[in-house]
Amino acid sequence: MYRITDLQESERPRERLIALGAQALSDAELLAILLRVGVQGENAVQVGRRLLHEFGGLAGIHRASLDEIRNHKGIGQAKAAQIKAAIELGRRLVASSPEDRPTISGPEDAARLVQYDMSALEQEELRVLLLNTRNQVLSIENVYRGSLNSAQVRIGELFRVAIRRNAAAIIVVHNHPSGDPTPSPDDVTITRAIREAGKLLDIPLLDHLVIGHNRYVSLKERGLGF
Repeated sequence: MYRITDLQESERPRERLIALGAQALSDAELLAILLRVGVQGENAVQVGRRLLHEFGGLAGIHRASLDEIRNHKGIGQAKAAQIKAAIELGRRLVASSPEDRPTISGPEDAARLVQYDMSALEQEELRVLLLNTRNQVLSIENVYRGSLNSAQVRIGELFRVAIRRNAAAIIVVHNHPSGDPTPSPDDVTITRAIREAGKLLDIPLLDHLVIGHNRYVSLKERGLGF
């Protein structure tokens, strides 16, 4: 069995993290720190690299189930649980910090808050970012889950959470599990309906984002439904 200590000290992920910081390590090296040991013929970094290749990167590992990860050579239940725990901590960090609420100044700010989580979803979800008068995020509400189309979305339900939290504006976000964030005709129809309702309720729709795998599209930027 290959251990991280079998590597030269300058190549050991833990020592490199201490010397250079976590941001200097590759994804495989960060996984190696969690795995600690490799298997016959592979050190921990090589196992991490293989895991990334087989699942299509960190996003693929995020989407995979615990069973799918633990069944890969050299992983097992304990290591799979450590990997899932680390990924969940990352997700919670992105969603936390209510005491210094993130400010939305453009679509990239909104996408940054939800992309890590929503790009891994296996079915469509529609979420609403509720903003105050300074465009700070009050909360992110999950409104719908499942296949979305303009006939399903009840605009009143979507704005109910905004009215309850006294939101000054909203941003709507949903994902395309296919990974392609290209807006559909239904996406444009929904956007137009939400925008018109927001005008009546004096809670403007600032944008509608479609999240794909490592990509997003702003309908506002493309002039679709706005």
